[in-house]
Amino acid sequence: MVEVTSRTGPAGAVEIAPGVHWIGALDPALRTFDIILRTANGTTYNSFLVRGESGVAVVDTVKLEFAEDFFRRLESVADYSEIRVIVLNHLEPDHSGALPELMRRAPQARLYISTRATSMLKALLKPKEADRSFEYETVGTNDEVSLGNRTLRFLHTPFLHWPDTQCTYLVEDGILFSGDIFGCHYCDNRLFNDRVGDFRFSFDYYYGHIMRPFKAHVVEALKLIEPLRLTIVAPTHGPILRDRPRRYVTHYRELSTSSLTERIGNEDRSLVVFYMSAYGSTARMADAIRAGAEETAGIRVSLYDLEGGETGPFVDLIEEADALAFGSPTINGDAVKPVWDLLSSLAVVNLKGKLGAAFGSYGWSGEAVRMIEDRMRGLKMRVPVPGLRLKLIPTDDELVECCDFGRKLAAALVGGEQGRVIDFSELG
Repeated sequence: MVEVTSRTGPAGAVEIAPGVHWIGALDPALRTFDIILRTANGTTYNSFLVRGESGVAVVDTVKLEFAEDFFRRLESVADYSEIRVIVLNHLEPDHSGALPELMRRAPQARLYISTRATSMLKALLKPKEADRSFEYETVGTNDEVSLGNRTLRFLHTPFLHWPDTQCTYLVEDGILFSGDIFGCHYCDNRLFNDRVGDFRFSFDYYYGHIMRPFKAHVVEALKLIEPLRLTIVAPTHGPILRDRPRRYVTHYRELSTSSLTERIGNEDRSLVVFYMSAYGSTARMADAIRAGAEETAGIRVSLYDLEGGETGPFVDLIEEADALAFGSPTINGDAVKPVWDLLSSLAVVNLKGKLGAAFGSYGWSGEAVRMIEDRMRGLKMRVPVPGLRLKLIPTDDELVECCDFGRKLAAALVGGEQGRVIDFSELG
């Protein structure tokens, strides 16, 4: 049993399997990661050492500030002269910080990185380090490196969550060094998922903020990972998953699978209309847009008044919708705050290619619609139908125009009419 002497964890390496050791670092005091993530329990920078008959491999390093902990643990189980292989599954500084010093101490080692990581390697190294001749090799899915009686197999898993990310699979032991996949920001010096505290919230929170925008890439990665024999999943952050590791893979599948198609079918298209109305005019526009859109077969329209609830719960709806329409009056030359709050919360969702539309009533200037359209384009949404602005209370004829707006949006959604994508040059 490992004796824990402080919150920074055991003094030496920790064996996770025969000949495989954790040599990472703990950061219990961290409270914010990458600006956007709150880390109430700190985080870990997990690094691993694998011993084979013909040498030693190091998989990932740690953040530079924790290099001393990393080297102390490494030295407790190996000599630098034994290191033949260094693998970086991901080149973000929290995983590559100790790399230059490690390669200085083990110059005979060869570095293995993904095919998309070369430019990142050069950019992350300090100029004086970049001038050095690093022995590195790029690898892709199913490329392998032998340690004699042990084999490291690489799996290319791009955009989880950087373009360069990969996983490394220790074939004979069934251990997946998964990089950021299946990780979380949860620091507990007991290290293993069957010994640490309850980290379920941290696991889902991490997925929601780091992996969620890349669900399509998660699904592709799972196609490579699910067929593997898994005894341990060892991510670069958070607990080492040795107790029923496959349940975390299954949970990723659940988190990455749309539940909407199970409810409305694969053939229907979903349009979600959000609006805020000061005096009821924008609300009347929203009702008419819904009526017009629903005339098209296969369109399911949902209408939400942002005055009636918080914006957070709407993110799931937005992620699974095929098209989004935002309605806002113009107040003081701007869209109203609840609309901006909702739009600003969408950084965790992949909106690229979704259809978007904007509408609203105004009294004097009517800038809100155009501003919302600009934001949607910034989120890489398509805006196939020009935004609809109506002054003050809509007339019956103008409500007919709103219905037609809904029809055009529905037609673009089902492909019957692609509509006109508004270009920035038209905004003058």
